[in-house]
Amino acid sequence: MALKRYVTEMGMGVDVHGRDYTNAARRAVSDAIRHSSLHFFQATNKSREDMRITLIIAVTEPSAVDSKAVAAELPYGSVTVEVRQGGLEVPNEAGDDAIVIANAAVLVCFEE
Repeated sequence: MALKRYVTEMGMGVDVHGRDYTNAARRAVSDAIRHSSLHFFQATNKSREDMRITLIIAVTEPSAVDSKAVAAELPYGSVTVEVRQGGLEVPNEAGDDAIVIANAAVLVCFEE
């Protein structure tokens, strides 16, 4: 069956100390969904469990992201995480730490 996208949400997350890319990614997902309230389930005869969610995460060090921990930010649906090169890293003046910024796209689809 083909998937049809119903929702696209965007978010940004920051880890200020320690270069924790997973923490920044989790915060980006939380930011993306924080103001969402989905009310179309009854009208579409779909359930929360029917959701097929793709998380697209962009950070400067994709291999440093724990995809399973990021997926756990979403309480419903079947979640797939794609981590890509992107985001931003701002080094501190001493060069021994950095602020890590992650971007997230949350794509919610249903089988049609």
